Amino acid sequence: MKTSFVILTALTGMAVIVPRIQADDELGSAVSFAVMGNTTVTSTGNTVLNGNLGVYPGTAITGFGPGTVNGTTYIDGTVAQQAGIDAQIAYTALGGESPSQSLTGEDLGGQTLAPGVYQFTSSAQLTGLLTLNAERNPNAQFIFQIGSTLTTAVDASVVLENGAQAGNIFWQVGSSATIGTGSVINGNILANASITLNNGASLNGSALALNGAVTLDDNIINIESVPEANSLEVLVIFGALVGAGAGWGWWRGSLKKLKS
Repeated sequence: MKTSFVILTALTGMAVIVPRIQADDELGSAVSFAVMGNTTVTSTGNTVLNGNLGVYPGTAITGFGPGTVNGTTYIDGTVAQQAGIDAQIAYTALGGESPSQSLTGEDLGGQTLAPGVYQFTSSAQLTGLLTLNAERNPNAQFIFQIGSTLTTAVDASVVLENGAQAGNIFWQVGSSATIGTGSVINGNILANASITLNNGASLNGSALALNGAVTLDDNIINIESVPEANSLEVLVIFGALVGAGAGWGWWRGSLKKLKS
């Protein structure tokens, strides 16, 4: 009975230690890049990138400084090349997911969406506020398959509710993405062509342009990181460690009895 209890306690603790953010699984080495361009990356104003910056096979990056890169800049070379390859693999995989709902012709603004795969056979537009509700599942994914362009209006925003994580949101764009002035967007943008962030727009995620340029204008882009364990998780992990220690003591006692 004691052995079963110890094993169950340890397994319960291990279950909550599993990382909850899945962007690294989807994006591979590209997950560390705030911005990755194929031809060029240009910035105007005081853009801040909290993550790596890269371009491949192009070699032109301009505007840093005054822009700031809180990470490493890769121009051409094997690291940038691999990030581009991994981004392409992710783009293809995301496009292969089976849609759970079609939103073709609908504006994303004003909607509240549960986890799922949402398809636009042509363009997608976000005007106003889009709410993504993870329903208290921090592993919940939101995938948007967009046949052509993604465009957000001025001051559009994507709001996260009930455990939704920016690293689990993917915008797979068939051509180009244009983020409107002052917009606040959550999720990783993978565009088959180019990505433009207009003045003052911010992105929590990665901007990955597979076959075009990334154009920035006084923006902030933060790559997503694994959140720290909350207090409940800490207690469960602590319980697992205590249980494992108790189990080790029980086994040592049993072995001593057998030897005597």
